[in-house]
Amino acid sequence: MMLDPEIETMSRDQMQALQLRRLQTTLERVYQSVPFYRQAMDEAHVRPEDIQSMEDIVRLPFTRKSHLRDQYPFGLIAVPMDQVVRFHASSGTRGKPTVVAYTKGDISRWAHIVARQLACAGARPGDRFHNAYGYGLFTGGLGLHYGIEELGAAVIPVSGGNTPRQVRLIEDFRPRGISGTPSYILNIAEEMRALGLNPHETSLEYGILGAEPWSEALREEIQNTLGIKAIDIYGLSEVIGPGVAMECWEAQNGLHIAEDHFLAEIIDPETGLPVPYGETGELVFTSLTKEAFPVIRYRTGDIASLNPEPCVCGRTVMRMSRIKGRLDDMLIIRGVNVFPTEIEYVLLQVDEIAPHYQVVVDHVGTLDTLEVHCEVTPEFHQATATNPEDPRSIQLHRQILHALKSELGISVGLKIHQPGTIARSEGKAVRIVDNRVRSGV
Repeated sequence: MMLDPEIETMSRDQMQALQLRRLQTTLERVYQSVPFYRQAMDEAHVRPEDIQSMEDIVRLPFTRKSHLRDQYPFGLIAVPMDQVVRFHASSGTRGKPTVVAYTKGDISRWAHIVARQLACAGARPGDRFHNAYGYGLFTGGLGLHYGIEELGAAVIPVSGGNTPRQVRLIEDFRPRGISGTPSYILNIAEEMRALGLNPHETSLEYGILGAEPWSEALREEIQNTLGIKAIDIYGLSEVIGPGVAMECWEAQNGLHIAEDHFLAEIIDPETGLPVPYGETGELVFTSLTKEAFPVIRYRTGDIASLNPEPCVCGRTVMRMSRIKGRLDDMLIIRGVNVFPTEIEYVLLQVDEIAPHYQVVVDHVGTLDTLEVHCEVTPEFHQATATNPEDPRSIQLHRQILHALKSELGISVGLKIHQPGTIARSEGKAVRIVDNRVRSGV
């Protein structure tokens, strides 16, 4: 699909030279205008002029989400307030929300970045695009919206929720592209079936999906159900929003980072030291062109790896792997690290299980417990519902328990429910219910 040859096919040396210039400019600006960064750099005994090569970035201090919350709401803004034209914020479900700001220039650059990434994913000028990401303080809806328009496509700004209306608009407006969380796109497909429609027979050709970790097995489920290419998008409000990285139409093998705007690192989350290309660790981003709210070495909490090799699509920009999970979502159960995507992988290998699940964590006696809740497909339920002791149901339970133990390395609980039992998502899916938090354990 369309390339921006001036940027997306640069040599590694050219890209790093551009990144270094922009990094030096950003560091000088935040040192002069943001007291938090000036103090952090002073405490680390580093000044902007000390950063003379890309290797020097390790001398800079990290920024953490807790720092953003400590500076709530406007402590990290690097421009006068009369230059700010928009605010976005996180939900604040785990404490104070993180607030980010944008200048007019930020909004323009963001639209251009998203348009370029959409082209990478197969979008074209003239497309109709159904945007089912939420609008509002969440960056997803508006971030995609402006990029779609910048590309020259027609946006259908549906936002999330009201799933029957989503289906009707897809039927009537016949969009080529759709965006939303993977769990909600599956919810839309399920609603199509409930209305007697075939999800495979829509006008859709590609989906831009993200905002929650999702497995390759879930990608296959979405592609097979809707007959589309399911393209992974990565972004986070602290860095800019959607568009930081995107898979390409040709390969769907790693997400191309907009490296001229965002500098990526992978570190060992325990030591904070860089790890070699190809090794998994915590993803760290530094914004290189953001005016109102630049971040320096922001620890995302996302688990990924980096690949500098050119892609079959012709792009030479750095690729990041798909997100394995978040450090925040990693469960430590009896000394074993468990990510929800590992559970998702197991469940979606089983034809009789629908792609909807939740993980319930509790504390019983002196041990943490994990129980997986999933549901059977309507077809399997219809075939076995008349006999609660149907041997097929018993065998299915045993099969999944065995597969989960083999994948996770620990024994877990399992409850298999009737179709429609697991709560459906109209945005980000709630995969983990941690009763330890509620009980203060």
